[in-house]
Amino acid sequence: MTRPFKLFIVAGEASGDALGARFVARLREVLGERPLELSGVGGEALIAEGLHSVFPQEDIAVMGFGPVVARLPLLLRRMSDAARAAAACEPDLMLTIDSPDFSLRVAKKVRRLAPAVPIAHWVCPSVWAWRQGRAKRMRPHVDRILALLPFEPAALARLGGPETVYVGHPLIERLEAYRPDPNEVAQRDDAAAPTILVLPGSRRSEIRHLMPPFGEAIALVAERLPQARFVLPAVPRLAEEITALSAGWRIKPEIVTGEPAKLAAFRQARVALAASGTVTLELALAQVPTVAAYRGAGWEAVLARRLIKLPTVILPNLIIGESVVPEFIQDDASPQALAEALLAAVVEGPARQRQLDGFATVEQNMRSAGPRPAANAVSAALALVREPTGG
Repeated sequence: MTRPFKLFIVAGEASGDALGARFVARLREVLGERPLELSGVGGEALIAEGLHSVFPQEDIAVMGFGPVVARLPLLLRRMSDAARAAAACEPDLMLTIDSPDFSLRVAKKVRRLAPAVPIAHWVCPSVWAWRQGRAKRMRPHVDRILALLPFEPAALARLGGPETVYVGHPLIERLEAYRPDPNEVAQRDDAAAPTILVLPGSRRSEIRHLMPPFGEAIALVAERLPQARFVLPAVPRLAEEITALSAGWRIKPEIVTGEPAKLAAFRQARVALAASGTVTLELALAQVPTVAAYRGAGWEAVLARRLIKLPTVILPNLIIGESVVPEFIQDDASPQALAEALLAAVVEGPARQRQLDGFATVEQNMRSAGPRPAANAVSAALALVREPTGG
C-alpha cells in the first residue's frame, strides 16, 4: 500500500484558509492515487478539504495591537500547540500561509523540534517595506517563500532572506470578474456622469481617519461633476459603522456589500478614491485609475516614517518601479488635493493615460508566472521534498 503524503498546514485567517484549500486541491491532482494526510490549523475551506484543525482558527484570527495584546497568552499557547502537533506528525512538508507574526514563530519552533521537516511559507511578509531585518531572521527556519508579487524574489535576495519564488497572485485567476462587459464599458467611458468608487479601507482605524477627508473630497468632485455616481463597497462587518460615519456627508454614497456588488462596481467605475493597500492592486488589474490615501494617528505616522524604507507603498507603483498612482499621506491627504487628483483622472488626458499605461505593465508583470498560482505554489513547495510524490 502506498504511504500517504503528509502535509501540515498553518493558515491563521480566512484569506490564508482560502489559499490553503487551493493548494490542497492542486496537490491532490499531483499526487494522483497516492492518499493525502492533511493536518494543521485552518478554517472552513481547509476543513472541507479534510483538515482536522488542531484548534479553532478563530483562536488566532486577530488583528490590531489591542486585540493581539488581550489574547497574547492564548496566542503563545497556540503557537506551541501547533508546533508540537507538526513535529509529532512528521510531515513530508509543512506549509505556513500569511499571518507571519504567528505562522513564522510556529515554523521556528518546528525547525527546532523537527529539523528535517521542509518548510515553505506562502505570501511573502512585507519585509521589503518595513522591519527589513526580518528577512535574515526568517532564513534559518523557512526553506522557501512563495511570493505573490513579482518584485519580491529580488527584494528578499537583496535583504539576505530565504530563497523566494514568484508563484503569481490569486487575482490573476479572476481578471474577467473585474473587466467590464459591453454594457459596462459604456458606463465606464462616461466622463460626464462617471461612477466613482470610494474605498476607505477594511480596518476600523483607517476608516475612522479616512472617512472625513473622503466625504469632503467627493462633495468637491460633485460640485464639478453633478451627475457623478459615488459607490462605496463596504466590508459587511463594517457596513453599519460606515453608514453611520457617512451620515453627515454632503453627498451620500451608494453603500453596497458583498463580493458580487463590489465586482460590479469595479467593472463600472471610471476612477477610485482608495485607502492605500491591496485594493490598489485590484483597481490596477481592473484598469480603474486611482487616487490613494493614507491617514493614521500622529504616532503611527512617525513610526511609519522611521520604519518604511520605500519612496512609495502603493503596490502597482512598486511592481513597475514607477509612481503612476498618486498617493497622499497624512496632512497631504486633504479634501482639496484628493478632489483635484480625482478630477484629473476622470477626464481623458495625461494623468489618466499614464495610469492606464502603467496598469498594462502591472498586468504583464503579474502574469509572468503563468495563469495558475496555486499550481506554481505546489510545484515550488514540492521541490523541497526529497522523495517522489506520485503514486
